[in-house]
Amino acid sequence: MTRALARDPALREGFAQDASGLRMVPDAVARPATHEETADIVRECAASGTALTPAGGQTSTTAASIADHGVLLSLRSMDRVLDLDPRARTVRVEAGALVADVKRAAAAEGLLFAPDPTSEESCTIGGAIACNASGARTLRYGATRAHVRALTVVLASGETIELRRNPLEKNTVGYALVHDPIDWFVGSEGTLGVVTRAELALLPLPERVVGLAVPFASERDALRFVVAARESSLAPRCLEYFDTLALVVAAGAHGDRLCAPGTASLVYAEDAGRGDVPLDEWLALAESCGAVTDDLRVLEGEAALREAREARHAVPATMNERGARRRPYGGRKVSTDWAVPFRRLHEAIAVARELAGRAGIEQAVIYGHAGNGHPHQNFIAEDADAVVRIERVVEETLRSVIAMGGTVAAEHGIGKLKKKWLPLQLSELQRSAMRAMKNDLDPKGILAPGNVL
Repeated sequence: MTRALARDPALREGFAQDASGLRMVPDAVARPATHEETADIVRECAASGTALTPAGGQTSTTAASIADHGVLLSLRSMDRVLDLDPRARTVRVEAGALVADVKRAAAAEGLLFAPDPTSEESCTIGGAIACNASGARTLRYGATRAHVRALTVVLASGETIELRRNPLEKNTVGYALVHDPIDWFVGSEGTLGVVTRAELALLPLPERVVGLAVPFASERDALRFVVAARESSLAPRCLEYFDTLALVVAAGAHGDRLCAPGTASLVYAEDAGRGDVPLDEWLALAESCGAVTDDLRVLEGEAALREAREARHAVPATMNERGARRRPYGGRKVSTDWAVPFRRLHEAIAVARELAGRAGIEQAVIYGHAGNGHPHQNFIAEDADAVVRIERVVEETLRSVIAMGGTVAAEHGIGKLKKKWLPLQLSELQRSAMRAMKNDLDPKGILAPGNVL
């Protein structure tokens, strides 16, 4: 097979883990440097019936980017920003380009690549597309899907296709499913094709961004503030929640940059746009929801905003480290990314806490995208038995979430860890349609086996 394929044990071990807490060692690793090499590898795997799992920065929390057999196709070497057109507000990149590098290239031209996954310094554009990644600013800008204009994809046969979004505002030709094939691949987690290049839409950089760290004496008041902010005319670009445990984790890594010690709950908001920030309106809204306004902090300037972002990132990063320490004992971090309609978030979190308490397991650290009704629960399972107990509680939580009109996975995808919960949300008819698409695009079933279906 091609020179890009390697079977060295040490090298394979280097691609055996992602952020899921699982370890899977592939039979071989391929590291193409070009689209053409990628297509060659896929064709050879198709001819031999060899499983092939695409991977980028391997930041997946669902084990989507690791494999215990076949070839692990790492696209990290394909990391170029190919072209940036300030006038058209587009950028063309290879799949292995880091999200943060694309953002920096755009910012140098006064533009913004809006998706902002927390792992942006280590996750790739290809991975963001494969998982339809989002982040805190999804509240205003939407997830990755909304910013993808064109894709170059290698199909399971090795054939290359070029796709571009249809700019029409009206179209009644055929089923809606086939109107825009780009959407087949965004969020497909490597199961339908290998994205090698993408054209992405950019936005103007906001003229000013101000962060507000708003502390509360209770979780109920904090989540009431989130709802009030969503329903106001303020239009925040993010509304991030930290419970008591999450604030302890953030403080352990970054001190009291966001709030005073002992704060019970906190909402971090960003107001971005032009003109003056309506601080009086923010303050009035916070006061009406019971905020501890004497401790409210206004964060201005690039350094302060970066520190706030780093404090937010410290929560999942620290929990990943804690989970990794339990791997030798069969334990790991168990995380959720369910979501409910934002007005029901307090109800959903209360149910989740009650279920954990009833099962006698330690409460999760809860933080994340409250503005979208989308928190993260991070549990630490000390051993394999604890994983089973925690996942049992997670499944009970997901059943309640679905009953509230929610989803089992809002941004991290399904991968290998969450596919057992897919039937909670999708009917047999829906899953059958997915299987039909998979069978048509990958009839030998070689792409990302074990992911999603």
